[in-house]
Amino acid sequence: MTMLSDGRIAEIARTVHDAGGASLAPFTGSEEIGTADAYRVTAALASLRRADGARPVGRKIGFTNRTIWPIYDVHAPVWGHVWDRTLVSEGEKVALSGLSEPRIEPEIVFGLAATPHSGMDDAEVLACCTWVAAGFEVVQSPYPGWRFTLPDTIIAGGMHGRLLIGARRTVSPEWLGPLSGFSCTLSRDGEAVETGASENVLGGPLKALRHLAGLLAEDDVNEGLAPGEVVTTGTLTDAWPVRAGETWSMACDGLDVGGISITFA
Repeated sequence: MTMLSDGRIAEIARTVHDAGGASLAPFTGSEEIGTADAYRVTAALASLRRADGARPVGRKIGFTNRTIWPIYDVHAPVWGHVWDRTLVSEGEKVALSGLSEPRIEPEIVFGLAATPHSGMDDAEVLACCTWVAAGFEVVQSPYPGWRFTLPDTIIAGGMHGRLLIGARRTVSPEWLGPLSGFSCTLSRDGEAVETGASENVLGGPLKALRHLAGLLAEDDVNEGLAPGEVVTTGTLTDAWPVRAGETWSMACDGLDVGGISITFA
């Protein structure tokens, strides 16, 4: 596959940056773009956002849930940046304006104390984490109807929109078992809509984190993980459309991270 020119990479990044909440045609519908070029766009887009004054605070891993791969016809995980401007606080109403076709994802979030590597086992990956929390990622699709290819999702920042992080629990080796064998229930306005399981996300959130470390180890244009970053590990259920006025909540069974809720405006 022919690599895109630096000029074309910059042009695509600028198009995504300037689109705001506007719809875009999938880039792969008109030209051949591979994963490596898509991550070059990630780096170029990050530079534009830093120039705007945004500060990267971590990463989101997308499409770790293998049960939804056939729904979106995306069959491998991707990643994108989380920004200080996309973090929201529990208790605040989260505005949906400026988000394209937003959906909600219940996830497990880690705070890094050290940099994990792809050769580590689960216990070693856990030792790189200082805390764990329940989280809600609000994802979005600039591509109408959520129709895209895998490189398109990377180009769109991993489809990241907002991230809410719940109460942070200090981790210890005793968390190893629960992190690989819990379930969670996602509810809308008090009514359960879906139950997910830890195994959905590549076999467990720690495995998803290790997978991200492996992706970044092969990436020569984007920075690797660093202590202090937050990493949200992918949705435990399908991604559900959200509307203003709704309150969504997440409760885990078998993992002591507490409940979390979010209301949209």
